[in-house]
Amino acid sequence: MVLGALFIFRGFLAQSQTTQTQTPQATPAPIYNPYPPGILPDDLNAEIARVLQEIAVIEGRAIQRWHNLPPPTLTGQPPILKDTGTEAVETLGELMQYDKNISPLRNIACASCHMPYVAFSGPIPSVNLTMIAYPGTVHFRAGKRQAQRYTYSPFFPVLQYNEEQGLFFGGNFWDSRATGYLLRNPDAHQSQGPPVDTQEMGFPDTACITFRLSHSVYRPLFQLVWGQGSFDINFPADTEQICATPGGAAVFHGDTTPVHLSPVDRTRSNDVYDRWAQSLDAYEQSVQVSAFSSKFDAFLAGNYTMTGPERAGYNLFRGKANCNSCHLDGRGTALTPGQSDNSKAAQVNPLFTCFGSANEGLPLNPRNAFYYQTTPDPYGFTPNPLGFGYRDLGLGTFLRSGFGTWASPNITWRQFAPLNDGMMQVSSARNVAMTPPRCPTTEAPGPYFQKQFFHNGYIKSLKQLVHFYNTRDKQGFAYNVTSGHCPDGTIEKVNCWPRPEVPNNIDMTTGDLGLTDQEENQIVAFLQTLTDGFTRPYPNRATFMGTCMSGGSASTQGNEFLIPTPPLPPCAPEVCDLPPRPSPSPIP
Repeated sequence: MVLGALFIFRGFLAQSQTTQTQTPQATPAPIYNPYPPGILPDDLNAEIARVLQEIAVIEGRAIQRWHNLPPPTLTGQPPILKDTGTEAVETLGELMQYDKNISPLRNIACASCHMPYVAFSGPIPSVNLTMIAYPGTVHFRAGKRQAQRYTYSPFFPVLQYNEEQGLFFGGNFWDSRATGYLLRNPDAHQSQGPPVDTQEMGFPDTACITFRLSHSVYRPLFQLVWGQGSFDINFPADTEQICATPGGAAVFHGDTTPVHLSPVDRTRSNDVYDRWAQSLDAYEQSVQVSAFSSKFDAFLAGNYTMTGPERAGYNLFRGKANCNSCHLDGRGTALTPGQSDNSKAAQVNPLFTCFGSANEGLPLNPRNAFYYQTTPDPYGFTPNPLGFGYRDLGLGTFLRSGFGTWASPNITWRQFAPLNDGMMQVSSARNVAMTPPRCPTTEAPGPYFQKQFFHNGYIKSLKQLVHFYNTRDKQGFAYNVTSGHCPDGTIEKVNCWPRPEVPNNIDMTTGDLGLTDQEENQIVAFLQTLTDGFTRPYPNRATFMGTCMSGGSASTQGNEFLIPTPPLPPCAPEVCDLPPRPSPSPIP
């Protein structure tokens, strides 16, 4: 068995050398630009090219890591790659993460929206300031929300409804639509979304991923991990032509399986797509991504003493600021005023999330590129026929199987949609502050890396984030206006918060916390202790080739890019008239 596996392994490496030279070049993307001036950043093309350069560097390292794997030993029943199996499947997932051939036009990879130096979130500062959602394979179709961080997403459970609490827990994506109901793994389920999302990687058929994997440089590693017969599929002669055409194109006439396979081959292709997802999950669950290597982890181990501001921020996090009610640190109950917890006991690897969802009352962000995609692109696809009639109801829309989301796998959940309108996933607070080493902070004056926070990217710094939680409902701070229309004499995000996009189900445990300016800053200092890379280097964090930003104030960071929200039409029937309708109030 060992000699056979070694023979196959050497053959695989030889095959990979041949395959690598046969990868077709990227197809030039037709331009789709329905946007008014200022929505697309001026440096967008240059920044996309910069990220692709960074991706190529990391991909090269991953290929070398694969080639450095020791010869495999396949043994036992069920068959196991002895000693090397874990690293093999993690490396396979890493190669997939940085493969731009897993897009119709071979011009974006998963990593185009999820790079290591920002905890696998959006890597382009100007996009984070302007268009919010990242462009996909068709430049410049874009999605509805900002790119959520990958780190620690593999630890979210399968989506479930807790009847006693009346709450949903688990899933992946902002709206929890990756339930994990079939793979029993939400993170793997999530990995199956972007490759066939029309605004992201955009394949017209899941079989296209299987087809491209069968021609990939790392096909030998895939077969080593998942089996020799994985790609024994008879693809039609026109498969590449179909797969080089982005999903949603008029030529498909709504057909979501245009690669016509036999039932047997379709089943095999679906199996490969499941393996794609499981491999990516293995990578995202590994220490390459979810590292547990922060100052806070060292603190729990007794190997780091927090500074005064960090310690004060932690006490506020667990007490007065009420952060710990959703972003759980695994260390027990909240502190009462005046208390200070000096113990270090905690559950294993606290994740700083409750796995639930909340509506924090964010205003509609008129910079979101999705609102403007109301005309057909060069392929005849209209990403958003609703325009500004679209409202992001998050989990509520998913429970209704509504516009722009996936179908819910559980009809009994639909009745709970009105109670979950506006709800977005409570992401882990870990790595919320991660930036490239050369841009050591998220906060102005910097030098800083410009990130964006919450699902619609409205908040541009951690200072703003904490200030929002602190003052959203404070008397004299909340105004019945939309973004870009704060009254004279006020400053948006400082002493003016526009009204929520979705006024129902708002989390009222925050909004008027009574924190001082110093206490807000102390919480930011604590959040920075949750950044991986303190106890050991975080892989590929130093690959950023771009430019840091500097100047200004964290309180008003990004405000120069605020634009007035146009007069809003009523919420579109495709969103707000699906039963059961939003209640107790209609969505304006």
